[in-house]
Amino acid sequence: MLALGLPASARPAVAQPARPVIGPDSVVQVAAGTQYRRGWLHQLFWGFHYREEWAIPVEAPVFNLRTAVPGGLVPVKEGGSFQTQNLRLLARDGRQYVLRSVDKDATAALPENLRDGTIGRLMKDQTSVIHPYGAYIVPRLARAAGVYHTNPRLVYVADDPALGGFQKTFRHALYLFEERPEGNLSAEASFGNSSSVVSSRHAFGQLLSSPQYRVDARRYLRSRLFDMWLGDWSRREDQWRWAAFRQPDSSTVYRPIPRDRDHAFFKFDDGVFTRVISFVKTNYQTFTRTIHLHDVEGLNRAARPMDKSLLVYLSEQDFREVADSLRRALPDQVIAEALQVWPRQIYALSGEEFADKLRSRREQLPMVAEEFYRQLARHVEVPGTDRPERFVIEAAGPWKAWVRVYTRETGSRGTLIGERLFDARQTADIRLYGLGGNDEFEVIGRPDRRLRIYLYDGQGQDIIRQTNPGRTGSMRVTLFDSADGNLIQVDKRLVTVEVYQPKANEYDGAGWLLRHRLY
Repeated sequence: MLALGLPASARPAVAQPARPVIGPDSVVQVAAGTQYRRGWLHQLFWGFHYREEWAIPVEAPVFNLRTAVPGGLVPVKEGGSFQTQNLRLLARDGRQYVLRSVDKDATAALPENLRDGTIGRLMKDQTSVIHPYGAYIVPRLARAAGVYHTNPRLVYVADDPALGGFQKTFRHALYLFEERPEGNLSAEASFGNSSSVVSSRHAFGQLLSSPQYRVDARRYLRSRLFDMWLGDWSRREDQWRWAAFRQPDSSTVYRPIPRDRDHAFFKFDDGVFTRVISFVKTNYQTFTRTIHLHDVEGLNRAARPMDKSLLVYLSEQDFREVADSLRRALPDQVIAEALQVWPRQIYALSGEEFADKLRSRREQLPMVAEEFYRQLARHVEVPGTDRPERFVIEAAGPWKAWVRVYTRETGSRGTLIGERLFDARQTADIRLYGLGGNDEFEVIGRPDRRLRIYLYDGQGQDIIRQTNPGRTGSMRVTLFDSADGNLIQVDKRLVTVEVYQPKANEYDGAGWLLRHRLY
């Protein structure tokens, strides 16, 4: 076994001794980031974080492109986010894999003139808030939870000529080697054996094109509660892939595949300055024993546009059932087994701490789910698609109203897409967006005025009508009319009609993608 020291990238360059020649099937002992080792005073102000875990050497096999999978791998493309370095690899059978750097560098988001200065050095130093081996324990937990997942393996990439033109960039470092969730993965149980795994851009484009495409909302909720359990606050749209499943009625259901667990188990607020910053950047959630209810909003802010769209038809009871099911699926034994995959040096540092935190957070999941539901229920958005739909808003007595959305079909009521009973004690307003297609909005009765209801016609020539308005009571329903040939059949003493110029993100499916940063 070879013991190696990786250069400290945040320090001035110094002459390095010649590296030993490493065999392609060796095992090395190497630290992920000795550059994050700092003195006590620096740590007091800028955080203790996971600096010990970064600095301690661990054992890792040397990655061999020729033998990593049957037939070997060919490097084809460099990629990654603004802080992670990725190398895409292609197998002989057409399947794709990726090497993801354990070390990160968020300074790429800075102007070049700031990257090597004080700001850049401090920003690079804060990589230590991420547990270098956190993503490594997730697969065992996800499998027990019923959440799709990648299967990362810790490897060391040496100075390998087989890397070709990528050799200078990808060498002398620890990486996570995993499948790239895309395409036909029918042989992979961890992706649901789906024959079609697609990007968020593709999936959301389909979801907005026709009601023939839908998301398994309870499965998505399960994944999101799992995120909260791990303290993973960075779940924006690009952090997901979607496993497609064709149904007997020719519709398609998408199930979520969360990926990129860089921000799970975040440890940020353990320094004087970083604690102050955490009060301002409330999405920077530290992984502690307690999921504070007042932190649930910040913990989920990055995924809020997705949550509002994909969970809109789930009831409070759905949230309770999914949370309780997830809690029961994660016994102490599963947590203990997951942590055992860590290198022994890392388990000695973090194992007991993580076991205690995960057990404690697991018991809070039902309470967290209730708060999550409460936040999403306050202001509701119900999007249609670019096909014709029928939106029905029906009074349901004091405080309450039903919202039902159907396909709009000639000669029939259409097929129910989704429905939910809203209560003004939980919901302040409901906004329904027709988007594209010639839609129909129908208001039945007089929904309780404590529920504010807004109708956005979107693209197309729509019908807006009122039926069985009754003789008593008032309501607060507003129609935003884009004046593109709609047929409006309402009592304007009861329904406020406002002519307006629609924004791009409320007009059609392509515009709605702007809300999801998918354009």
